Amino acid sequence: MAEWNGTIAKITLPTPFAVGDVNVYAVKGDRLALFDVGPKTDEAWDLLKYQLSELGLVPEDIEMVVLTHDHPDHAGLLDYFPKSLEVYGHPLNERWINRTDEFMAAHDRFYLGLFTEFGIPETYQKLAGQLKKSLKYSCSRSLTGEIMEGDRVPGLPDWQVIETPGHAQSHITLYREQDGVLIAGDHILAHISPNPLLEPPIAKGIERPRPQLQYNRSLAKLRDYPAGLVYTGHGANVSRLPELIERRLTRQHERAMSVKKMLEDGPKTVFDLCRQLFPAAFERELGLTLSETAGQVDYLLSLGEIEPVQDGKIKYFKIR
Repeated sequence: MAEWNGTIAKITLPTPFAVGDVNVYAVKGDRLALFDVGPKTDEAWDLLKYQLSELGLVPEDIEMVVLTHDHPDHAGLLDYFPKSLEVYGHPLNERWINRTDEFMAAHDRFYLGLFTEFGIPETYQKLAGQLKKSLKYSCSRSLTGEIMEGDRVPGLPDWQVIETPGHAQSHITLYREQDGVLIAGDHILAHISPNPLLEPPIAKGIERPRPQLQYNRSLAKLRDYPAGLVYTGHGANVSRLPELIERRLTRQHERAMSVKKMLEDGPKTVFDLCRQLFPAAFERELGLTLSETAGQVDYLLSLGEIEPVQDGKIKYFKIR
């Protein structure tokens, strides 16, 4: 049952994704806001309306939406709200929630180039279509306002924006200093480590982001905020954030060292490593597994533990 905990109410909605249910939050201030909205499905919309009714609300009472990031399970249900609804988020949401033909063409070129660089055989390149399958649950609309590092949320001045890229380039968390409450989206999850996902570069001609490295920096950044209670994008709340941060960083380092060990018998491509890491899942979840593998490779490169070896357009990696 949805209920108010002070000025915040957690609403849990179903998603069509393996991660399971998503949490969105009704937040009261000078204005009534939803922080994230859920995926674009009739089931999610019906359950959102039902849980709002448990709070004494209807969708028309929502005055604004704040997006923690652009992923479909957090932004898709925007299409069910009136076009007049104000939507705030980091500017990097825009290319994903209001997808242009130009962006989608650049998206496809980026991943085609990655497939070549990662050494993915042509027989598997038909799986490229998987990389866009989740977008049918996303929305098609624009932000009405942009919020960035250090900004206060319009109508909710107690909430400060912290940029936390990694899981998504657009990712932000919202911090309320007066009581140490953090609304963390997918940056902090209680039981699993979020997958820092590969994305096309922000502008043509620059290198792709290194999301695992970004995610690690964003995790470490939260050490500076004395958060007492963390509301997460999926699953349970978190109450001991420093310990969770240290555990996540330690486990990721250990994971990377296990990837390095896979190179002891000779150079391998990202795809070689991906198949070794995820033998049962790489075909079904190519985008997630490639992102995870590339992230560990990026991390090892940043430590100087491995080095690249170019063979035509394909990149191999070996122990330094």
